[in-house]
Amino acid sequence: MILNLAAALGLFGGVYLPNPLNEEVTEADQFCVSSPVPYYGFPLVTTKNVPGTGQGSGTVEVTFVEQSPFGISVTENGSYEYQLDISLDRINIRGDGNLVAWVTTRDLSEIEQLGVLNNNQNVRGTVDWNKYLVVITLEHDTAESATRWQGPIVMRGMSRSGMMHTMVGHGVLQEENCFAYGYDG
Repeated sequence: MILNLAAALGLFGGVYLPNPLNEEVTEADQFCVSSPVPYYGFPLVTTKNVPGTGQGSGTVEVTFVEQSPFGISVTENGSYEYQLDISLDRINIRGDGNLVAWVTTRDLSEIEQLGVLNNNQNVRGTVDWNKYLVVITLEHDTAESATRWQGPIVMRGMSRSGMMHTMVGHGVLQEENCFAYGYDG
């Protein structure tokens, strides 16, 4: 009974739940999985540069790619591999074009296309960088082979780790101004 209560309250990531009716269930049915930790998610903010996006909002839910029995996935070079679930709300694009999600390093030196958002304005992709930006653009050519966006930026957001800055090279009382990047955290 205590385990059922703990599962209902979401106190554990996975809790065994007994089967009092002795019905046929799989191992996956016996665990209650809680939602991802909200800290890893971050908001997407509109640039208001494209008609129909001024009232828009979006979120990026960040979880570990589940391809490992250890709960996290690591790439060959030792980096964590993250799964990004991107969803937008209140976006009403007028005219032609598709919304495309991109991920890039903070200095824009590396850019990768995550994919075209579906009719529900969702897309899922992966990234193995620790600090990165998510950029949503309006594209007329959505070829997967594209190496960089061509259309206007509709929304953007920065990973939680991307918001952390080193103070090396700054004076004792001097801070790096995140507002210069357009993020108010």
